[in-house]
Amino acid sequence: MSDATLHATNQDPDDFAVQIADQVESFLVAVTEVAKGDEPESAIPFLLLEVSQLMLAGGRLGAHEDFVPEERYEPDMGPEADVDELRENLARLLDPIDVYSEVFDPYEPRKAPVPARISDDLTDVITDLRHGMSHYRAGRTTEALWWWQFSYFSNWGSTASATLRALQSLLAHVRLNQPLAELDGLDTDQASMGDETLEFEAGRVMAEEIAGPLGLRKVK
Repeated sequence: MSDATLHATNQDPDDFAVQIADQVESFLVAVTEVAKGDEPESAIPFLLLEVSQLMLAGGRLGAHEDFVPEERYEPDMGPEADVDELRENLARLLDPIDVYSEVFDPYEPRKAPVPARISDDLTDVITDLRHGMSHYRAGRTTEALWWWQFSYFSNWGSTASATLRALQSLLAHVRLNQPLAELDGLDTDQASMGDETLEFEAGRVMAEEIAGPLGLRKVK
């Protein structure tokens, strides 16, 4: 299945695989466009919308019975596409709210929050989704669905949901006119920190200071 036939008219639009592939493709295209930085004023709301729609696809994959690939071994797809430029563009666009605090497993007791980056998370998700899309475009639909479902449980599902929570929280701070705690000086290579350490390290930044540059609200 080539790029030209990805959305061919002879495909049943109600087919599960077609619907999942459409949502995956929409996310890949949308995030790539946002990363170009042509419309920074709409970046955060647009990312919130796209990640939310992707999570719907993930939920459908998660609720579906297990897909079983037709071949015993996954065909070699060659080297993965480089995402460094995409990651760097997103990091520049999202500065200074790229870093956020996340708990990896809510069911694992006494786990301290760790710093994470929205830019890292988005490119991590895109890497997983592109891998499955390569199978889909090659006509290996079952393999694509298996990979998207497997990687949803093992990686991109939790990563995208954490990103969604960060984006929603950011918008909530701005829309509700609440102070925003910035993880000033923290980075993703630092060890896990408890709540008290995070509070000590966090700088206080009013939401208005980021609302203007990001186009979330006009600064008075």
